[in-house]
Amino acid sequence: MSDTPTLRRILAEHRTLAVVGLSGNWYRPSFFAAKYMQEHGYRIIPVNPNYEEILGEKCYPDLASIPEPVDLVDIFQKPDTTPAYARQAVDIGASVVWLQLGIENGEAGDIARDAGLEFVQNHCVKIEHARIFGGLNFVGVNTKVITSHRSKYIAN
Repeated sequence: MSDTPTLRRILAEHRTLAVVGLSGNWYRPSFFAAKYMQEHGYRIIPVNPNYEEILGEKCYPDLASIPEPVDLVDIFQKPDTTPAYARQAVDIGASVVWLQLGIENGEAGDIARDAGLEFVQNHCVKIEHARIFGGLNFVGVNTKVITSHRSKYIAN
């Protein structure tokens, strides 16, 4: 499901996100997206066995290790690994499986939907949140600078 009303409802109702594959490197898309969501009031739970902590939050090696309820499992992993994460999302009682922009897998969708979970693929939580709730500007980033002057150059 990826229509705007559905995405709006999912992002409004589900405030605890387990981010599978969250990188501790500030320049990685997963870090940028998670930081944005954290700054907009979402609880971010990093899932990556390579880190102890990311964004000031304890990092877990897998979804099963998370000791609290998770609403949405946001997956930054290769498409062929996503069915296993969808099964884990079902096992921990998540409500939504969300595959990030550029990631699609029909089997993961079948696993999630067959268990009663909502499923989103090929969408970025940060982009959709900014698009639906505000936060995008001319080049796609909210700079928090108010000006009537536009740069002569557009970032590529």
